[in-house]
Amino acid sequence: MEEFKSNTLKMSNENQKNRKHEDKICPHCLRIFECKVGSISLCQCTKVSLSLEEREYIATQYADCLCYHCMESLAFEFRIGKSYKAITWSF
Repeated sequence: MEEFKSNTLKMSNENQKNRKHEDKICPHCLRIFECKVGSISLCQCTKVSLSLEEREYIATQYADCLCYHCMESLAFEFRIGKSYKAITWSF
């Protein structure tokens, strides 16, 4: 019986080490989301298409993964800020 418990514990630890997905907390909104770094084509972040400028803007604020809602929101925030800077305010 003790050997069975030991083997079960070893298998559980190995499964966690080999796990290709992990739950993360979005540093922007604090939602829990699943990061699928082991299957990147299935990851929620592939839903968002970001320009190089948008990626750099987000990277200056966050060092870890964000949920796709926040990536979209921050990319929109960047585009709005960029468009306001482009407006010439002459009256």
